[in-house]
Amino acid sequence: MTFEDARRLTEILLAVAVGQQALEHLAGPDPYRWRFAAQVVLALAVVAGIWPIATLGLLLLLGLDALRHFHGPYNGGSDRMRLLVLGCLVLSHVAPTAAWARVALGYLAVQVVLSYALAGWVKLANPGWRNGQALTDVFAFSVYPVSERLRAWADAPRTMRGLGWVTVAFEILFPLALLDATLLRLALGMALIFHLGNAFVFGLNRFVWVWVAGYPSLLWFQQALVTGMP
Repeated sequence: MTFEDARRLTEILLAVAVGQQALEHLAGPDPYRWRFAAQVVLALAVVAGIWPIATLGLLLLLGLDALRHFHGPYNGGSDRMRLLVLGCLVLSHVAPTAAWARVALGYLAVQVVLSYALAGWVKLANPGWRNGQALTDVFAFSVYPVSERLRAWADAPRTMRGLGWVTVAFEILFPLALLDATLLRLALGMALIFHLGNAFVFGLNRFVWVWVAGYPSLLWFQQALVTGMP
């Protein structure tokens, strides 16, 4: 995958994420509807490839203004990742040289890798993740499970411990996927299943498209890292 292809695909996938999230706010009464309507229009422009610097830059400014307006990211990690992707895309377009443009997209790829690896190390250091108690508490007491029936999983401690270790192992070992293109595609497929599972079980649907938007940069970065191709 070339740099140009990776950047363009990242733009399209991010636009899908932004548009999908913004459409949720157009279905009912919302005093800030104009903000999300503007995001839909800009997302369509990004998909069409119209004035990428302007459209991506405006989406970034709207995202930064939302931080001020809502006193922080109103949807946590997915908002932070969206701003990261937008920031790296804007920098790649305004970079003074092609080399610096690649640095911007490469930084995004590194951050995607760290988003998994660091999360895994944090979980590993937490005794609750090692003995399964952390996931048990999530299913038993949190508001995340989308169905009351799913709370019954909290009564299966061995399952919770097993799922916890599978999650920790996958996240910690994720950087090793950079060693091989096929292995990376397999790891990204597993990561997508992980995010889809979180969407269905916990209702964390906003994370899916935002993280997927970072995957093309990672595919290009791995190729450039191993083969030296630009």
